[in-house]
Amino acid sequence: MENSLLKALQDICGEGRVLTDEESLQHYGRDWTRFHQPAPCAVVLPGNIEQVQAIVRLAAEQQLALVPSGGRTGLSAGGVACHGELVVALDRLNRIEDFNPVDRTVRCGAGVITGQLQQFAEDQGLYYPVDFASAGSSQIGGNISTNAGGIKVIRHGMTRDWVAGLKLVTGTGELLDLNRGLIKNNAGYDLRQLVIGAEGTLGIVVEATMQLDRAPKDLAVLVLGTPDMAAIMQVLASFQAGIELSAFEFFSELALQKVVAHQGLQRPFDTPCEYYALLEFEQADEATMDKAMALFEHCVEQGWVLDGTVSQSVAQAQTLWRLREDISETITPWTPYKNDISTVISKVPDFLAEVEAVVNQNYPDFEIVWFGHIGDGNVHLNILKPESLDLDTFRAQCGEVSTWVFEIVQRYGGSVSAEHGVGLLKKEYLGYSRSAAEIEIMKQIKRVFDPHLIMNPGKIFDC
Repeated sequence: MENSLLKALQDICGEGRVLTDEESLQHYGRDWTRFHQPAPCAVVLPGNIEQVQAIVRLAAEQQLALVPSGGRTGLSAGGVACHGELVVALDRLNRIEDFNPVDRTVRCGAGVITGQLQQFAEDQGLYYPVDFASAGSSQIGGNISTNAGGIKVIRHGMTRDWVAGLKLVTGTGELLDLNRGLIKNNAGYDLRQLVIGAEGTLGIVVEATMQLDRAPKDLAVLVLGTPDMAAIMQVLASFQAGIELSAFEFFSELALQKVVAHQGLQRPFDTPCEYYALLEFEQADEATMDKAMALFEHCVEQGWVLDGTVSQSVAQAQTLWRLREDISETITPWTPYKNDISTVISKVPDFLAEVEAVVNQNYPDFEIVWFGHIGDGNVHLNILKPESLDLDTFRAQCGEVSTWVFEIVQRYGGSVSAEHGVGLLKKEYLGYSRSAAEIEIMKQIKRVFDPHLIMNPGKIFDC
């Protein structure tokens, strides 16, 4: 980067807020993916919205590409700067303000950590329900930009369901204040929803008004072992008919083996099972637990459940959750190739069986770890890299796998990205889930918000 441009950025953000050392470029230029080498020209850390606007205006003048950076926990390379872009790290926009107990809303800077918002809500006797394994490091701006889902979607929905309003700096440096916390607002298009899930390609989310909920009472966790995926769907249908679930997750036997071996946890019970379901529900009264136990017994009688355990305390519930939530961290050393796919809930067993069959047939030596949010039709396919295989060869072979997997996704009318976003990793497969007409409309929308095409270019599609 030219000295004059560095000086201009320093004038905007102050000394020490423009970073060019190699360690910072590597740290801020990547996300959790490791298939692209970060190579940003610099990193800038603005301290307020006005500074973000000034950075964008300067970038538009200089035709300098920008990559917004949040908690850097993305799984589709949507936050990777690998072509000399300027990284705009939003870590300093981390204030929580204007809590309104009547509206149950709070204003958050884009850099607020998800867990920080969850703790703030708890301190007010309320609840922020969007939750996932990276809640301790992911940021609200990134959650909004990817429409993060997580483990509570079956009851509480996606991030978009909790964004009452947001502020966006467009590709021209203009600040849009969208929806302003309103519950009802049918005055034209809801541009807020257009921005949510756009992966920073329309602009930089700098602030959001987030909705909070009442705090749940006495959450209980059940872990059930099942003989196959079809049985899990029967369990889901039975429990949903009887009690209100706040989560319904699943994981495979191999996933459990990895977590137990590497996280110092115990198996939930001795019986090995093909798949496991983790259910969470609120114990409003003693009758709820009685009903849950009756449903458990019914599922055992039907042969859908082989064994199970239920939490007896908050601590035990947290430990059972770790069996599911620690999977991603556990398998990281194997450099997993991740596919985050979905279809309608009723089709999941056949869908998963077809995907597993095509991978096993073509690459029988690959280990496959399955887990996901089965209650909303979202499964995570993780192919683990064999130690003897170099990364480039592994990635090439997984690319072939992805083509076959996404052909199945297309046939089932599903999505190539249920919650992780498209980024760089999946953009060549976008056509399996979106028509050519849809993609062209998306490109036209981007050109309206970002006429200079500087906002996270190359992500989702090439414009």
